[in-house]
This record gives sequence, structure tokens and C-alpha cells, in this order.
Amino acid sequence: MVRDEPGAGPNQRFSEDLIGLDPNDPEARAFAAHLDRMERSGPGYTVEASLAGVADFAESTNRIGGPRKHLAWLVVTLILLGVLLGAWDTLQAALTWLGD
Repeated sequence: MVRDEPGAGPNQRFSEDLIGLDPNDPEARAFAAHLDRMERSGPGYTVEASLAGVADFAESTNRIGGPRKHLAWLVVTLILLGVLLGAWDTLQAALTWLGD
């Protein structure tokens, strides 16, 4: 089987690395998913890559707990606040330019 086969999931792609582990074990599945994320490569400057990075961040945030989860929520909130403020400033500048 080809390791980088497009339809292959993490468990099939890393069958060589997971020899001796139970494929139904949640920890083995998590390890296969971790290997999949580590070996996934592609251009990081596209919109799709950015969204994939955000999705990975959101999934990892849902797995953690305690103060780390609160810190992740704070980071996300600050990022969204910065985007909203930037959009508001741009909208104000555009309306001022159109009004002149």
C-alpha cells in the first residue's frame, strides 16, 4: 500500500509504525492521528492551509483542559477582537474616503 494514498486514513497510512498495537485502541488511533498531522505538508500560504491550521488548533484545544484551555480561548478571543477592530477601521476609512 502507498503511504500517501489520498483516501487512506491515519491508521492505514502508518500501519508500519503501528505494528503490534491494537487498531481499535483509542491511544493508538490518537497516535496515528498525531503522526498524520506531523507528516502533513503543503503550502502554508494558501487560504486552505490557514483554515486547516485553525481546524488543527481548534481540535487540539478541545482535547486539553484546565488553564491551557482557558488560555487558548483567550488567544482566540484576542485574535477575533483584533480582526474585528481592523475591519472596523478599514470600514471607517472607506466610508470617510467615499464621503469626501
